[in-house]
Amino acid sequence: MKPRKKTSSFKDPLAVLDVIDRLEVGPARLEHDRLVATYKVSKGRKSDSFELIYKYEEDVFDPGDTSCQNLADMIAAQIALNYGLFAREITFQGQYDSHDRHFLRDMAENTAREIYVKKFLEPNPFLVGPGASLPAIRKKRYLRARLIFERDALSTAPWHADQSKYAVLSSGGKDSLLSFGLLDEMGFETHPVFINESGRHWYTALNSYRYFKRKYNYTARVWTNSDRLFNWMLRHLPFIRKDFASFRADEYPIRLWTVAVFIFGALPLLRKRRLGRLIIGNEYDTTRRWKHKGIPHYDGLYDQSRLFDNTMSRYFVQKGWGVKQFSILRPLSELMIEKILVRRYPGLQRQQVSCHATHIEGSRVYPCGNCEKCRRIVGMLLAQDADPRRCGYTARQMKSVLHHLSNTHLRQDAASAGHLLYLLSRKGLMPPGSTGKEAARPYPQIERLMFDNEKSLLDEIPADIRESLLRIYLEHANGAAMRRGTEWIDFSPSSR
Repeated sequence: MKPRKKTSSFKDPLAVLDVIDRLEVGPARLEHDRLVATYKVSKGRKSDSFELIYKYEEDVFDPGDTSCQNLADMIAAQIALNYGLFAREITFQGQYDSHDRHFLRDMAENTAREIYVKKFLEPNPFLVGPGASLPAIRKKRYLRARLIFERDALSTAPWHADQSKYAVLSSGGKDSLLSFGLLDEMGFETHPVFINESGRHWYTALNSYRYFKRKYNYTARVWTNSDRLFNWMLRHLPFIRKDFASFRADEYPIRLWTVAVFIFGALPLLRKRRLGRLIIGNEYDTTRRWKHKGIPHYDGLYDQSRLFDNTMSRYFVQKGWGVKQFSILRPLSELMIEKILVRRYPGLQRQQVSCHATHIEGSRVYPCGNCEKCRRIVGMLLAQDADPRRCGYTARQMKSVLHHLSNTHLRQDAASAGHLLYLLSRKGLMPPGSTGKEAARPYPQIERLMFDNEKSLLDEIPADIRESLLRIYLEHANGAAMRRGTEWIDFSPSSR
């Protein structure tokens, strides 16, 4: 490869991001129960390689089947979509058809814009050097890499899946726990699928996984070293601080295309077990369309939005894969999700771990009690007279949370954060003189079912589960509301 021509930062203010000549991915090498794909980074005459692995607890691949090869190559490709800002070329060496290529190009472009806005234009404690002070530039396209596909996919067979069978992408958090509880109560065959990253991130799922493995025969686990690949890639980005692995923060340094890494990893199980519905645990406020200095973006939450669900479902249809992806929690605020989980499925709620810095004591995983996520969870539990000690928090941690909560920037929409502080203040749980009382304000819609045309559409809940699901929700919610402009009006979903 010829040495890269240096680009003047005067002509291209984003040239500082241009640090990889070529990123090569795959092709995936298949065994019956695992795939291995090489990631290779080239800079001038130097290159470095890493082996991405997905390992299954049962046979899911036929190494001689072109459909399996195509699926494995798509699994292997997902992590690369996080690096379209930093490479001149990304070469996918597996088998990809026209639907795959269109999907990968669109998602790489969208992810490049999201990373530019959320990781470079907004504060990011992991950045150093010129990368920490990039200007905001409005462009039609932000993807800097040229995507190259080496081979066409051979013919692939469609999947035949049962729409009455569900897979729940499970993590140990409240969203997947509630999703499973609801579907199980309604009598559906429901398969909890856990993606076991090789690092400490797996700790958040460990209590839940062990519980499900004991109680439910359909529980599945996929091991992957994707987290190690993410960290390996960071070492090739000179604008990321070298001590990123030990630096404490409530966010990742760069990556934003993460959920798809897990979804595609779960698909071989859905294919084998003929599961027709893939449930993602996302609530009302994860669908956002914002602008930063004129640059449109999704607040770094695209892969948690209903827009992402629709994109994935369309892709599955185009591929002939009989899977529909959606969340059954879209009408619910985060507070309502916690409320229903606590009151209706206390056994599941005991397994909840929502924390950025967990630790193990004996045979269980415990939350740190200090990160933003912990403060949010403890606050919501106390606001509903629930005991945070049930899922591992100590009395000392609870006291500390209440002391710091009002000064914590909660990763919720303004209405959810304001209503939480309002509930805590009304119960007399905020410390005297707390500034949280000034921010506290009631937002009644937070404790209702919320529907609107952007974030939560009633018709996107499948008709065959809609009535049962709404009945359960309305046993805990203060009715339902429909958004009209900036106002919320009473709404009766059962009348539709």
